[in-house]
Amino acid sequence: MPNKEMLLVPGPTPVVDSIYEAMAKETWGHTDPRFAHIFKRAIESTKEMLKTDGDVFIVAGSGTLAMEMALVNTVAAGEKLLVISHGYFGDRFIKLGQAYGIDIDVLQSEWGKQVSPEAVEKKLAGANYKAVTITHADTSTGVAADLDTLLPIIKKHGALVILDGVCATGAMEEDMSKSYGGPDDKIDVVLTGSQKAIGVPPGLAIVAFNQSALAAREKLAKVPAYYCDIYNWLPIMADPTKYFATPPVNMIYGYAEGIRLVLEEGMEKRYARHKAYGKAVRAALTAYGMKPLAEEKAAAATLSCILYPDGIKDSEFRSKLASKGVVVAGALAYLSGKAFRIGHMGNTTKDMLEEAIKLIGETLIDLGHPANIEKALTLFAEHFSTSVR
Repeated sequence: MPNKEMLLVPGPTPVVDSIYEAMAKETWGHTDPRFAHIFKRAIESTKEMLKTDGDVFIVAGSGTLAMEMALVNTVAAGEKLLVISHGYFGDRFIKLGQAYGIDIDVLQSEWGKQVSPEAVEKKLAGANYKAVTITHADTSTGVAADLDTLLPIIKKHGALVILDGVCATGAMEEDMSKSYGGPDDKIDVVLTGSQKAIGVPPGLAIVAFNQSALAAREKLAKVPAYYCDIYNWLPIMADPTKYFATPPVNMIYGYAEGIRLVLEEGMEKRYARHKAYGKAVRAALTAYGMKPLAEEKAAAATLSCILYPDGIKDSEFRSKLASKGVVVAGALAYLSGKAFRIGHMGNTTKDMLEEAIKLIGETLIDLGHPANIEKALTLFAEHFSTSVR
């Protein structure tokens, strides 16, 4: 299936032909051994990608469902949860937790910046938090969390770490075997969706639990959920020929192919590629008088939120750019109309991004704004080559 336009929103992201072809295969029964083999391979490949010693759950749903599964299986009503928020999607944990009677505290950064380690240390000191949520890359702001700094602080205070990887998994390091200090100072839960850096269409919620998180679920005994209760899914993840709720068969075909491509490229190469994409795109757009919302040291590898120069109207810019075949997203909340968000992750290629930079420049010129396209492309090339060395 040919892609007719460049989908450079922060998700869904471009889908390659081999994934489309996998999804177009004949639909088998969800307990068919042939399907079970594909599903099991996808589960094991996800464990390999995240390097977890626990269990992975792949179910029909969105990233929001994955957030809910992560919370309801680790934190009980009345227990304390600290939300570290770098934007709109970090804030989503607040309402999710409140829906289950969890006692929520929040540390919110100014949009475009990170929550300071000092603020986290101060909040955790003397408190008894069951878990802390971190959004690895917030889709609204393009801000990435500094896990190397935050994890040792959180683990010193004995809390579980729940990492929202919806806009990061498969592009930014989420190694659940990595020790951030002591041997048990690890990421406990990673949650994500299929449609961003993994590069598969929307439709799957993916959650990985390490042994500490599974132990937390065991201590809860019962949870106020049915579909979200991982105990209902454990037998299926161990043996996909068993039944709890019907899986999206053709989505699993596509996901298995997507994860195969991720592992085939290699995780370190993917991390380097995405880091290079982010730096190159942000540098190139400065040639047009555009400014990234996030400071470079806090910027995500997977997407960028870009502030418009004076005089550019959001709807006109994005509409005219779309007519040239490049689709970007508007900004959220108070930034609506003042910025756009561009994804540079998953199956996106260097050639696609260079073409997008050129067409963004042409669009600005069409709108009466000066744009030095040659300079922008030179900056892109320079920062890309520097980042991948």
